[in-house]
Amino acid sequence: MKYQCLIVDDDKLIAESTAEYFNMFDVCTGFVLDFDSAVRFLDENEVSLVLLDINLDDRSGFELCKLIRKKYDMPILFISARTSDDDVLTALNIGGDDYIKKPYTLNILLAKVKAILKRYEAQVSHLNHATVGIDKNESEKICIRDDLYLDTKSYRLLNGSQTVMLKSMEYKLLLYLLQNRNRVVTKDELFGNVWDDNFVGEGTLAVHIRHLREKIEIDATKPELIKTVWGVGYIIEEFTDEKI
Repeated sequence: MKYQCLIVDDDKLIAESTAEYFNMFDVCTGFVLDFDSAVRFLDENEVSLVLLDINLDDRSGFELCKLIRKKYDMPILFISARTSDDDVLTALNIGGDDYIKKPYTLNILLAKVKAILKRYEAQVSHLNHATVGIDKNESEKICIRDDLYLDTKSYRLLNGSQTVMLKSMEYKLLLYLLQNRNRVVTKDELFGNVWDDNFVGEGTLAVHIRHLREKIEIDATKPELIKTVWGVGYIIEEFTDEKI
């Protein structure tokens, strides 16, 4: 069966009430209460987005997130009463797309989920359409450096003979920076035009930038492509051979 959202939370009242609310507004949602049930649910159903609590009785949502990321690429939103910066950064570093702190307001959470689903499902539809009989010679490619290209038809990086997958937000962020080459793009501009989301913080942006650098830089610890303008934002300058 196809679900738009899966809620994984060991608090049955929260999980059940949130799923019921989402279903009332036509977001097909299921819920499970523990680690193993989540694994089975994902194996048996198609899911577009996961809302994941950190505390799952004797198991961890962090552990489940890492397991999901090995098999699936849907958005993962952590929902937790834990509010430390360490927890937020851990969640984002292991593959979470965002971190929502409890208690949350159902109507705001629903709006956020709908916005993410709209972007994700549009990307999946585009990708499925683009990859049917795709001819690499006909793909629309933007040169990043040497033989590294961003393919805007398949949402992939083409690195010589290798293909590198991008998560939805990584693709949007890289494309926006490339479309605005040679000028500093402020953090607020990225929040407004890439995320279109007032709930995103600078930590989320920094993590996505780091993940992008790991995929496109020769040495991610010494970035030469995505440069930081401290206190302002980021810039990708026009590529020349002398820079590499």
